[in-house]
Amino acid sequence: MAHDTIRVLIADDHPVVRKGLLAILQEDKQIEVIAEAGDGEAALSLIGSVAPHVAVLDFDMPKRDGLSVAREALARGASSRFILLTLHADADLFRTALEAGFLGYLLKDSALMEIAAAVHAVAGGRPFLSSEMSVLAMRAAAGASAPPRESPLGRLTPTERRILSLIGEGQSSKEIGESLSIHYRTVENHRTNICRKLGLEGANALVRFSLQNREPR
Repeated sequence: MAHDTIRVLIADDHPVVRKGLLAILQEDKQIEVIAEAGDGEAALSLIGSVAPHVAVLDFDMPKRDGLSVAREALARGASSRFILLTLHADADLFRTALEAGFLGYLLKDSALMEIAAAVHAVAGGRPFLSSEMSVLAMRAAAGASAPPRESPLGRLTPTERRILSLIGEGQSSKEIGESLSIHYRTVENHRTNICRKLGLEGANALVRFSLQNREPR
């Protein structure tokens, strides 16, 4: 993806919002907005026909909301990655979005400032949270630094928990290896072991789990 143009779909029922996002993304030479949609059904159809690398979906749209669009697109085998665009800094909606397959969660208040960074991160398979949501996620995670053995995190070694935390920050295996001074293949082995211990399957399952179970640094 690093050397290719990132193809993006923007779906929002407010033309002014779409126009603003489009203007920002057009300034980035590595991003091409290939389609726009004003409702969920149109967005779902376009995801199937033009196959964007990244689909930016408003949560509250006519006909289908953003969550429904992503769920149905993935059920139909779409390879697109998804960013949810919402007014709501809500922990429950955030968890629901992760479960629905979203890698990005972008608040409309900061969307114009963060949309390009979000698109790049999500296109690369890395999670992206609006800065406000990152603070909320960290606060929600505040608590026991040594998780009880009966919790899912209690099954992991300290090194595995550290790697899981870095995954939640959006670091690649190579970046994690550099941070911990270990080979990236060792990191990959740890990722495999973490998935096995936690019973996780699927390309984004470990990322979703890491975001939902962040430990304080």
